[in-house]
Amino acid sequence: MESSESLILMNCVLPLLHLAIFPEDAHLRSCSPKMAESPSDTHSISSLPWYIAGSQIVGLTVVVITGVWMGHYRGGYEWTNPALEFNIHPLCMVIGMVYLYGDAILVYRVFRNEKKRTTKILHGVIHVIALVISIVAVFDSHSKSGITHMYSLHSWCGMMTFIIFCVQWVMGLTFFLFPGAAFSLRSWYIPLHIFFGLGLFALSIGTCLLGVTEKVMFSISSEYSKLSSEGVLANVLGLLLVIFGVTVGYVTTREEWKRPPNPEEQALSMDFKTFTEGEDLGSP
Repeated sequence: MESSESLILMNCVLPLLHLAIFPEDAHLRSCSPKMAESPSDTHSISSLPWYIAGSQIVGLTVVVITGVWMGHYRGGYEWTNPALEFNIHPLCMVIGMVYLYGDAILVYRVFRNEKKRTTKILHGVIHVIALVISIVAVFDSHSKSGITHMYSLHSWCGMMTFIIFCVQWVMGLTFFLFPGAAFSLRSWYIPLHIFFGLGLFALSIGTCLLGVTEKVMFSISSEYSKLSSEGVLANVLGLLLVIFGVTVGYVTTREEWKRPPNPEEQALSMDFKTFTEGEDLGSP
């Protein structure tokens, strides 16, 4: 009987007292063998791959439809022809600011136990390359054709997206890839980084929807109301963009699908905190 009471004290009372005194350690409970995932959590995690797979199918379909639209209905791609060079812009924007951006967000749900640094760098580099190519393509094409820059709502939203993206990318690089900020500042910035990351993703999709509408009105305004094949394809593209965005947002905001704390990364974070703020974690 005495041993049973001692066991209850060790397994229940002491952990609660520890959390009461050190509430900042609450997130470590998921790492404790005593705090195993409930059956419902395990079932929820098992459904995550299906959502990830669905998002990838929809995302790749969006890229393919954009390529078919610009390649088949709009004449293809050519750097020396301003009209055809512009077709590169929608394709690169969908690849970079929608599909790869969504994958960059999902990487924190897919790679739950792997190191994040290499994956973040790879996605960041590919993302920036696609963005730069699309921006150069649209401005160079407009210049050669004599079209006025930055006059439409689509272009204004696109520029706002581009500026916020650059700020978000630089801030993320500074806070998370290089030891340039104190641990407390990193903790303060993480919620902002997540909020603006999702907000920017939604803004990217909204800008693409404006671009789809603008392209349809300029290219097939007389045939659009007749449900031409190109118009239907553009409408399907718009719906799939929304579905992709909603799927990524849903996966990202599910609390139980968040990346669990990694003991090795936590140790590195504590070492980084000691290095930047000079705290002696071993002192009382």
